[in-house]
Amino acid sequence: MISRNASSIVAVLLLIGGTANASGIGPVNVPVPTANPRDGVQFNRISPDLAKTLVAKGADPLENPSGLITRFGFLNNGAVTADQIAKGAAAATPTEPDKNTYLELARNPGGPVSGYDYGRHFLFQGHENDGDIAYVTRINLDVDDPSHRITLVTPVGPDGLTHFNAIDGSTWDPFTKTLLFTQEDGGAVLQIPATWPPRLAALDGILGTTGFEGIQVDPAGNLYLAEDIGGSKIHVDPGDPNSAKAARQPNAFMYRFLPYDKTNLLKGGKLQALQVSVDGSPITFHADDPEADVFSQAQLLLHTPYTSWPIAWVLVHDTGVLDSAAAQPAGFDANQMAKDAGATPFKRPENFQFQPGTNFRKLYFDETGDTDVNSGNVLALAQRGAWGSIFELNVARNKISLFVLGDAEHNSFDNLAFADPTTLLAEEDRGDSLHEQLNTLDSMWGYSVTGEPTVRWLALGRDPVSVLLGDNEPTGIHVSNGKPGIGNMFGRASGLDGARAFFTQQHGMNEVWEIFYR
Repeated sequence: MISRNASSIVAVLLLIGGTANASGIGPVNVPVPTANPRDGVQFNRISPDLAKTLVAKGADPLENPSGLITRFGFLNNGAVTADQIAKGAAAATPTEPDKNTYLELARNPGGPVSGYDYGRHFLFQGHENDGDIAYVTRINLDVDDPSHRITLVTPVGPDGLTHFNAIDGSTWDPFTKTLLFTQEDGGAVLQIPATWPPRLAALDGILGTTGFEGIQVDPAGNLYLAEDIGGSKIHVDPGDPNSAKAARQPNAFMYRFLPYDKTNLLKGGKLQALQVSVDGSPITFHADDPEADVFSQAQLLLHTPYTSWPIAWVLVHDTGVLDSAAAQPAGFDANQMAKDAGATPFKRPENFQFQPGTNFRKLYFDETGDTDVNSGNVLALAQRGAWGSIFELNVARNKISLFVLGDAEHNSFDNLAFADPTTLLAEEDRGDSLHEQLNTLDSMWGYSVTGEPTVRWLALGRDPVSVLLGDNEPTGIHVSNGKPGIGNMFGRASGLDGARAFFTQQHGMNEVWEIFYR
């Protein structure tokens, strides 16, 4: 794999999942040349080789409302239209549906209405809102009736709360036959079956509590997890106390969990964290010297193109064998234990995916970076991932190498998905401060792992609600044929046969889109 800077942008070819032809794969030859500016309402601009269709929007009703959770993307505590908000009505809380997971099931999984046929094709989302009222939804893709189109998977309890927050990452585990959802705010990983009624299990005693986001499963039943926790801020010029405090200490880790029984995660296992060594010494976290971590020579070398460094997995926590959820101990702080174990910190590794066709030998994960122009414009910080990065992790060879070093045009990487065995799709999540600093909204990119030029295939717009509430974000990119068997897992090329592609436009009207090749 040849690492390179993300600035080498020429449009030639992008392959992206869809449903318009037999394979579900089609080429994109015409890129979107520029991102949208932040100011005012902006329309999404997608490559003319692609089309998108609306799957769900925030104001859509849930078939089984519960407490304040009555709509897909807004709580029932205020207005949901731009006209109402502009006239002074209090805005409803946007629930921010995030990562999409698509499943095609062999039979009707059931739902709140006994005997109703919910179809065979489903799209699941965790919602990122806080206040102990985050939740999980299921879009029943075969159902047209709006009263049964979207199902709430996690109703509130007697106190009107779900006691979940910032549900973000998700995946399907074919060994446990459950969906796994992460809570980015430091809550437990949640395990939920695809069949009705959903019976939740919290895995805090197994995996700990921390800011987990991305989550995937390999053929051995091992879980890989990315942690998204921002570090403390320091001055971008250590010699100038008046310089911007915008450079963040690397503070989050990549994890691997080896279960004792891959069909039953509640029996426990070993949680490990990634450790990278540069020039023979591991890169570790220093609580008493964030400046040294931010400006370290090892971080510079780690983020240098055409380099490769050895990795190891260090033990973070071993549960011992547990027989049931009731036997779980109290949740532990995985982040602190990873630091204590000498794991290597990164700048918010939000998401990752195994490369199809590599038999799970390679995965690609990203760092979001500092999301601040004051940091990115300092060369020494940019060279150390201030704009964000994407790494190739060769699990088979125990090596890590830089794949993309972000810059002012391509940065703040969030969700990742493979559109085909060699094209990695990457979404940006700059945040509204960086949108304003650069007057630039987020884009979605296609990166070739074989060295073909990079393509912007979508420049995200800004809907009227987003303008009024602030921020916008493309998230939840997901390409899969949805088949739940082991042979179609994300590391296998077969998982893209007949694939469908989805993403979420978050923060404003909270819309979910499906992408098609024309």
